[in-house]
Amino acid sequence: MGSKLTLTASDNHTLGAYRADPTGKPKGGMVVIQEIFGVNKNIRHICDSFAQEGYAAIAPAMFDRFERDFDSGYSADEIAHARSFLGNLNWDHMMLDVAAAKADLKDVGPVGIIGIIGFCMGGSVAFLAGCRIPGFAAAVSFYGGAIGKFADEKPKCAVQMHFGEKDESIPASVVEDIKKKQPQAETYVYPDAPHAFSNEDRPSFRPEAADLAWKRTYEFLAKNMG
Repeated sequence: MGSKLTLTASDNHTLGAYRADPTGKPKGGMVVIQEIFGVNKNIRHICDSFAQEGYAAIAPAMFDRFERDFDSGYSADEIAHARSFLGNLNWDHMMLDVAAAKADLKDVGPVGIIGIIGFCMGGSVAFLAGCRIPGFAAAVSFYGGAIGKFADEKPKCAVQMHFGEKDESIPASVVEDIKKKQPQAETYVYPDAPHAFSNEDRPSFRPEAADLAWKRTYEFLAKNMG
């Protein structure tokens, strides 16, 4: 359904992206931020799903600053390779890449209404973008582990967050701290759900939690981007 394109960030860095558009007039745009596994099959599927729901969706290749066209599966070796990029993450650079993706959507919808959603690393990016980049209508984070580091920042848009109760990489104490510092946000914790519970391509997938989280996500977007 979607197609690949090239974006240019404000520091002149060029990066790839995957964009999917609905068949009719878009009701809004969504920036989709990857896990550490690149703009892979799962992320492209999410963009396609948003397009089916009437949103124009774009996923910028956040790791193009390290390795062009990175697209990973979930074997032990692939996970280890993907994690090797974590030491290179530059949050300021990622904000530039998000802004470039947002700009590509500026003409969609009735008045260019744009939201952002992210998963794992991307969940933290989505929250931070909602704080630092003006013009988003909504930000949705799935298990954003680094949000705790940025929880004192003030979002410029409505925020929704999803966490797994059994997430081995995000302690419950961190989630509670985020709730206290972001009381205006919709924050949900899913019983017995591990990290990456919404990724149907991974063993951590929990259909019941994922279905509920996506139901809440679409309702939240309809409310804040309608």
